[in-house]
Amino acid sequence: MTFCYRLHYAPDNASLIIRLALTEMGQSFETALVDRRGGALHSAAYRNLNPHGLIPVLETPNGPLFETGAILLWLADRHGVLAPGTDHPDRAWVLKWLFFLSNTLHADLRTLFYPQQYVGAEQAKQDALHKGISARLKTHLASLEAAAAEGTDWLAGPTPSVLDLYLACLMRWMALYPEGRDRSWFDLSATPRLKDMLMRLEQRPSVATAQAAEGLGPTPFTHPVYANPPEGSAT
Repeated sequence: MTFCYRLHYAPDNASLIIRLALTEMGQSFETALVDRRGGALHSAAYRNLNPHGLIPVLETPNGPLFETGAILLWLADRHGVLAPGTDHPDRAWVLKWLFFLSNTLHADLRTLFYPQQYVGAEQAKQDALHKGISARLKTHLASLEAAAAEGTDWLAGPTPSVLDLYLACLMRWMALYPEGRDRSWFDLSATPRLKDMLMRLEQRPSVATAQAAEGLGPTPFTHPVYANPPEGSAT
């Protein structure tokens, strides 16, 4: 009997990355809305799935998985798509950039989006943090643009990979958040290979499916707008 994955999600959250991956893989899955505004992240039921109270969680035949990068790698290895296998010569290359996305780029974005968790409520400290993290993110994107130029086909290649799906969503959020803050540092024209990647992804059926499910708008990566989901809230 085929297992049906269960994705615990909120619209336009990190669960979007997993939704895209599952759809690209052709895997059956159901979704369970996490009511962020209603406090579901702090509920005992959700903490039993992810003790850290973060999105996403994917229920699998091996139990619940959390951490976006871990879920992507587990799915890619299980289904043999979107990433090279353990014996592939490009395996190490993909792993280092997957962990860079997860441990460095995504972690910096979280700091940018929730500065009060790192420096408190003082505005001057938040301003300084925003300036420093924005500069880091710009450098990160330049590094990824250079990596895409190496031509392994696993980043900004002709078909999507776990790296493409992860990075596309991170770049979407860079363009949108935090609301009310200067985001002029983010310029797609500075990373033409990554921009082309985003344009190709917008033509994928998986992205069209996610657009409808989460209210992402017609160009969710190249000209993103705030999500208008049919259920739940992005924040």
